[in-house]
Amino acid sequence: MSSKTKPQKPRQIWDEAAATFDDQPDHGLRDPHVRAAWTGLLANWLTAGTSSVLDVGCGTGSLSLVMAGLGYQVTGIDLSPAMIALAEEKAHAAELQITFQVMDAAAPRFPAGSFDALVCRHLLWTLPNPTQALQHWAELLKPQGRLILIEGYWNTGAGLHAPQLLAALPPALAPLSVENLASRPEFWGKPVSDERYALIAGMLSL
Repeated sequence: MSSKTKPQKPRQIWDEAAATFDDQPDHGLRDPHVRAAWTGLLANWLTAGTSSVLDVGCGTGSLSLVMAGLGYQVTGIDLSPAMIALAEEKAHAAELQITFQVMDAAAPRFPAGSFDALVCRHLLWTLPNPTQALQHWAELLKPQGRLILIEGYWNTGAGLHAPQLLAALPPALAPLSVENLASRPEFWGKPVSDERYALIAGMLSL
C-alpha cells in the first residue's frame, strides 16, 4: 500500500473549511459595515425586474441572506453539505425563506431560463472548465437575465484576471461593466493589494 496521502476531493476540502469559513470578514459578513457594503453593491447590480436569483457556490449563505433580505427569491447551491447545513441554519435564524441545495456549481440541475439573475463569488476560478460552466450558467438565465461574477487574481498566483473572464463569456452574454473592488477595503474588512473585481453581464436580446 502506498504511503502517500491521497489528494482530498473538493467536497471534503470545503466540508472541512465550513466551520471557520465565516471568520473571513467578506465570508461571514459579521461586521455591519462589511455587510452594508455588500448589500449596497447587490442592490445596485440586481435590476428592478429581478425576482429569482441563483447564488452559485453559496458557501454558508451570507450573500444569499443579503439578497433574500432585499426581497429576492433566492436559491443557493454548493457542493459542500457542511456549508449548506450552516447556510440553512443562518436562514432559519434570520427567518428568511431561501432554498439551499447540495449541487455541483459547474452544472446546476435546473431547467433552462429558470432565473432572472445568477450571482457567483470567488468560485469560477476553482472550476476545471470555467468557460463550460459559464455557458451552462447562461442557459439558466431568462431572456433579460443578468450574470454577476465577483472574482479576482490573488497574490498567491491563483485566480482569474478580468480580461480572461471577459474572453470566457459565452456569445449569449454581453459585458455591461467591470468594477474594481480591490481599492475599497469596506468589502474585505481590510485593505487588499491583489486584483479583485466584479463583472456584470446581461443576456443579449434575440
